[in-house]
Amino acid sequence: MRDGHIHTPFCPHGSQDPLEAYVERAIELGYTDISFTEHAPLPERFIDPTPNQDCSMKLSQLERYLHAVAEVKARYRNDIAIRVGLEVDFIPGFEEETTRLLDEVGPLLDDSILSVHFLAYEGQYVCLDYSEDMFADIVRLFGSVERVHRTYYETVLQSIRTELGRYKPRRIGHMTLVRKFQRRFPCLEPMDEWIVAILDDIKQFGYELDYNGAGAAKPLCLEPYPPGGVIAEARRRGIPIVYGSDAHRAADLHQGRERMDREALSVDNRPQPS
Repeated sequence: MRDGHIHTPFCPHGSQDPLEAYVERAIELGYTDISFTEHAPLPERFIDPTPNQDCSMKLSQLERYLHAVAEVKARYRNDIAIRVGLEVDFIPGFEEETTRLLDEVGPLLDDSILSVHFLAYEGQYVCLDYSEDMFADIVRLFGSVERVHRTYYETVLQSIRTELGRYKPRRIGHMTLVRKFQRRFPCLEPMDEWIVAILDDIKQFGYELDYNGAGAAKPLCLEPYPPGGVIAEARRRGIPIVYGSDAHRAADLHQGRERMDREALSVDNRPQPS
C-alpha cells in the first residue's frame, strides 16, 4: 500500500491540514509507504500565469518544507515509511534553471515526480489545469481542443527526453492531465499515437508512471490520470506504476484508488487479440 503523490500545507492552493493529519489518515487506511511531493519552487524568472500566482511554494519555503517532512519521517519511522519528495514542473525554455534546482536539492530527496502543468504558446505560458474557464481561454488561444492536447502530449514527451541532470525525477506525473475538463471540452481526434509514444519513451528511459486518482474525483473528468486502458498498456511494457492520490487535503488520500483497481483489473482481464 503506497501513495507516491501527496501535497502538504506548503502548497498555496491546497489546504492547511498539517503533515501529521496526512500521516495519521494514511496509517488508518492501511498505507505502509507514502511520499510527500510538494510542488517545487518555479524558476525565478518564470511568471506564474494563474490569477493568484499560487501554483507552487516559494523558494524561501523549500528548506522549511524539507525539514518539516524529515521531522515527521523520523517521528513516524516505526509506523510508516515516509519519503521526502517534490513534484517538479517541466517548463519548456527553463531547463537550465530546473536542472540547477535539482542539482541543489536532489541529494536531500527520497522521491520525485516530473509533471507538465504549463504549456508554451508564442512566447507566453498558460496553466493547463487551473480552471475550466481558463481552459476555455487556452482552447481559444490555441485554436482547438485537439491542438491543446497535441501540445500537451508533445511537452510530456519533451519532458521525458530532456536531460535535467543526475537528479531528474524518474516518475512521470498524471500523463493525461489534459483530459481534466474533457466532459466540457471533448477531444474528437484520437491521441493514441501520442500515448503509445509516451509509454514507449517511459519504458526506454526506465522511468515510472504516476497512476493518479485525482482525475477520478474531478466532475468534468471522472477518470484517473491516465485511465485504465493506458495503465494496461503500461503494464504490458513492464513499466513500474505508482498510485498517487495527489491529495491536497488529508481527506483526499485514497481518492479513486478502489475504482482504479477495479478498472485496471477489468482491462487486464479482457481477451487479447491473437
